[in-house]
Amino acid sequence: MARSPVDHDRAPEVPDQDPTDALGSALDDLQVGGAIFLRAHYSEGWAFRSVPNADMGALLAPEARRIVPFHVVDAGRCWIEVSDERYWAEAGDVIVLPYGDRHRMGGTQDAVVVDVGGLVPQPPWTRMPFIEHGQGGALTHIVCGYITCDDPLFDAELGALAPVIVVRPEGAAAQWVRASVDFALQRTGLVDDAHAETPAQLVRLLLIEVLRLHLASVPAADRGFVRALHDPVVAPAMAEIHRAPEVRWTVRTLAAASNVSPSLLDDRFRSVLGMPPIRYLTSWRMHRAQHLLSTTDLGVASIARRVGYESEEAFSRAFKRKHGVAPSRWRGARPRRTPGIGSGNPGH
Repeated sequence: MARSPVDHDRAPEVPDQDPTDALGSALDDLQVGGAIFLRAHYSEGWAFRSVPNADMGALLAPEARRIVPFHVVDAGRCWIEVSDERYWAEAGDVIVLPYGDRHRMGGTQDAVVVDVGGLVPQPPWTRMPFIEHGQGGALTHIVCGYITCDDPLFDAELGALAPVIVVRPEGAAAQWVRASVDFALQRTGLVDDAHAETPAQLVRLLLIEVLRLHLASVPAADRGFVRALHDPVVAPAMAEIHRAPEVRWTVRTLAAASNVSPSLLDDRFRSVLGMPPIRYLTSWRMHRAQHLLSTTDLGVASIARRVGYESEEAFSRAFKRKHGVAPSRWRGARPRRTPGIGSGNPGH
């Protein structure tokens, strides 16, 4: 039986609104558009494959350079899978696909994967499209939207974000997300355009809150993580670390990626991020490990290899130095629920 980790990135009791916060200030500068455009009720068992991002963009935002899909899980539970890596989400979670990867989603029971394009009413739409699909079991309600943003934060080459982000707002943040989605659905349902009247500022604020929660744990978030993505010296080396944290990077090999000397790279990392490159590498490995432990069913040994450790023991020691407990105990201490029986891989 597959486990369903539910302790994702946790919000503070009140969303951070400190204007002096470096990460918050950087996110506030993001130029973001988008809309909520679809709602769906899926009944167990169910599973679908998304349409290619380019096709989705051509339909929803043909003028945009890129679109970033997101899903709000209003009720129930589900998995989302990119490149055979499965993440779990349930009621209250917000799922973001920063690079628009084609993905699969499904419930806790086995089901044949269908193309979602065959479930959506054909445009033009005079009302927000609504999907009902599944075999009549327990319901999962999902609200779907998209974001348009050209910032390097969403550049797949820099890899600043995981391919799938699952965030669990809590307290005031959770109430705000719920109220915002309800308002957008009510507003959209009253007009004759399926998504244009979703308040753009609402979608922008939703994205920024989700990113704030997720990025709070990245190395040097309080110094200049987003700024570093724009830095011509730091960004290329960061991209190599994000792309392949398992590689045995040195300052010299990272400097080669930026086409600068090792001493200059070291100076720039310290100036922008407040730490040397190798310390950033270690911190990034721990950040990715924490995300995988929180949202996937991958074993500790598998996660260790993905983040650059040859043995589970070496990874556990490094993780314990960072978090005070071994990864297995850290994961085990997180409240979680298990999906229902029959939660293996669905048919293709």
